[in-house]
Amino acid sequence: MDCMDGMKQFPDKYFELAIVDPPYGIKAERMNMGSRNTVKPDKTKSWDNSVPDDSYFKELQRVSKNQVIWGGNYFNLPPTRCVLVWDKGESMYGRSFSEIEMAWTSFQDSARIYKHNPNNPTRIHPTQKPINLYTWILNLFAHDGDKILDTHVGSASSLIACHNMGFDYIGFELDKDYWKAATERLEAVKSQTTLWGD
Repeated sequence: MDCMDGMKQFPDKYFELAIVDPPYGIKAERMNMGSRNTVKPDKTKSWDNSVPDDSYFKELQRVSKNQVIWGGNYFNLPPTRCVLVWDKGESMYGRSFSEIEMAWTSFQDSARIYKHNPNNPTRIHPTQKPINLYTWILNLFAHDGDKILDTHVGSASSLIACHNMGFDYIGFELDKDYWKAATERLEAVKSQTTLWGD
């Protein structure tokens, strides 16, 4: 479902926290994604070129009390003291992707750095982020009972972190192939939790 249609279904400030990773518009589909991609983007798609406009950010701020926006340095957002930096260490993505990523936040804390060299056996989305990165963000900013929104689910790492930590969550993903792969990944985690208990 398109996130703009999805967000319209919710009242103002329904979500305590939105953690989102929208397309940056940097033509990432042309970059070296490495050999771990199991879902290859359709060559006719320009998935990273559909950069959200101001209406997206306005709607995101309407439905959520606070936001963490990956790639915030690519968008026209107000100044913030609290940026998050993901230091990837040695790049797992080949030379085309940066060794750090930045997220803009609506919080007024000091900047934070997360160091983690992901060693995922496989990736189902070109810009997949580690579950542990989202767990770190939730530990920093979320509280018991919070509802979490992700408007661009991608690989479902954010939703898996929410599930593992007991948060209610809603996610949207426009690309049907990525949605299918993300749903399968999330359901596999849920079935393991059910099998082994909490």
